Parts: sequence; C-alpha cells; structure tokens
Amino acid sequence: MTPMNGYDAYAKNRILTASPAELTLMLYEGAIKFCNIAIVACENKDIEKAHINIRKTDRIIEEFELTLDEKYPVAKDFHAVYSYLRSCLRHAMIDKDPETLQEVLKHLRTMRDTWKDVMKLTANGKKLDGQQAG
Repeated sequence: MTPMNGYDAYAKNRILTASPAELTLMLYEGAIKFCNIAIVACENKDIEKAHINIRKTDRIIEEFELTLDEKYPVAKDFHAVYSYLRSCLRHAMIDKDPETLQEVLKHLRTMRDTWKDVMKLTANGKKLDGQQAG
C-alpha cells in the first residue's frame, strides 16, 4: 500500500467534510469533467477512454436520479431531465458522437450553475435569515 500524497489527502478530507450541497456540486463537477474527457477521446478516436468516461458520467447522473426526493413535485421534472441525459449517453456510448456529448455537457453545466446559485441563495442549505431551508 502506498502512502497518500498531499493532494489525495486533501481531496479525501474535502469530501469527508463537505455538506450535502457541496457534495452535489462536486458530483456535477465530476460529471462535467468526465464528459469533457469523453468528448476529447471521441474526437481522438480513443474508443476505450471515451467509453470509460461516458460510463463515469452516466453513473453520476444515475446517482442523482436514484437520490431524488419524490416528496417534492420538481422530482418528476428532474427524472425527465436525467432520463434524457442518460438516453443521450447511451447513444453516445454506441456512436461515440462528440456532438451528443456536447448536448449532455451543456445541460450539466446549466444544472451545475443553477445549483451554485441555489447554494448562494440558501447560504449552503440555510436560509439567509439564519433559519434552516426546507
């Protein structure tokens, strides 16, 4: 077993101390990163690398979908979006089409940016007046 380097220790600590809102943001950032890698891999005809990173992107979106809280009506809308994105990823998995992945990337960036705005408006899970959100 190799000792953790400084970055690995930092990354692990960052995850372990993150709020649920911050973890969600990290997942969006991860999905965006893997989708970008998949796009470049498709453009470079690196089929294996594209496949691996499309799967990573899909797993993150699947996690978002599985953890939706059905008690909120907006969950249906998110299910529809996540289902659409996963359908695009399945097509990209088969075709290795960077344009399809660009479509997914566009939506992921929008969702991430919206999540950042929500975090700001709720002071990371708390209303700005000091009360718990929700």
